[in-house]
Amino acid sequence: MGLPAVVVTHGAVRLFPSADHPAGARPEERPVGRYVARRLLLTIPVLIGASFLIFAMVYALPGDPIRALAGDRPLPASVQAALTAEFNLDDPLLVQYAKYVGGLLQGDFGTDFRGRPVLDTISQRLPVTVTLTAVAIFFEILIGITAGVLAGLRRGSFFDNLVLVSTTLVVSIPVLVLGFVSQYVLGVRLGWFPVAGITQGLYSYLLPGFILAATSLAYVTRLTRTSLADSLRADYVRTARAKGLAPRTVVVRHTLRNSLIPVVTFIGADIGGLLGGAIITEAVFNIPGLGRAVFDAVSQQEGAVVVGIITLMVFFFIFFNLVVDVLYAVLDPRIRYE
Repeated sequence: MGLPAVVVTHGAVRLFPSADHPAGARPEERPVGRYVARRLLLTIPVLIGASFLIFAMVYALPGDPIRALAGDRPLPASVQAALTAEFNLDDPLLVQYAKYVGGLLQGDFGTDFRGRPVLDTISQRLPVTVTLTAVAIFFEILIGITAGVLAGLRRGSFFDNLVLVSTTLVVSIPVLVLGFVSQYVLGVRLGWFPVAGITQGLYSYLLPGFILAATSLAYVTRLTRTSLADSLRADYVRTARAKGLAPRTVVVRHTLRNSLIPVVTFIGADIGGLLGGAIITEAVFNIPGLGRAVFDAVSQQEGAVVVGIITLMVFFFIFFNLVVDVLYAVLDPRIRYE
């Protein structure tokens, strides 16, 4: 009699061990395209809800953005009334949001108070934030997974203890503090990295990219270490070793692949978080990306800019989570879509 079936659920996918589906038998597969289409349709209410919440929070900010736009010089009453009517600032919240969504459905993301289309701001600043996020993901994968694998293979060693202490320290320090300290020490005192701007090309992204990835890198390291250590104690690993397979083959072909499933899940979900978390990093290092645009827009109560950029970030977050779900079947062929 075979072992009882164990079902492990990963979000919208399910893992069927071989008890109910013996060797050679495959569970009923459903088309990946149908699963992807259903997930994309579910993004519509999520985007609507997220954009409305952001719009409402900007609407609730105290102060008059038209007066703030003029600075110390007061605007004539006629000009202020014209700008208020142009940007629908005298309408109730629901009316403003309905007009905004109506323009959004026509491909119009609105304009800021200076008359510049929000879509132009996004198209200009998006490549900067994407580059910064890509550098952060590179550090997260290269350093995080490498350190986690080495620590998991050598549990209890000096290197393992060093990884645990250093990751705990990084997680305990706020990104804002870590950014200022690294900027002063590595940029001002030692002169190794630029302290602000992107005038030196990709080299300008290294330090802010590492700071952006610091917290996530620590989590990836600890998650990889724990997952690999648990997999090394599994029955199939003991069986592989009993068959005389080389330790390298056991780790690379049998253990590491299964251990990376939760790591890939975290990294995929973290891409959206890094795009949003770039607000602090871009402000500290004066990087002209989407995060800095949101920071400036919030201080100036530019509702259209804030809603447009944050809604785009929410879409990226949902999209990369979908990519992770599709990648599950690549890492483990037993995973099928429901």
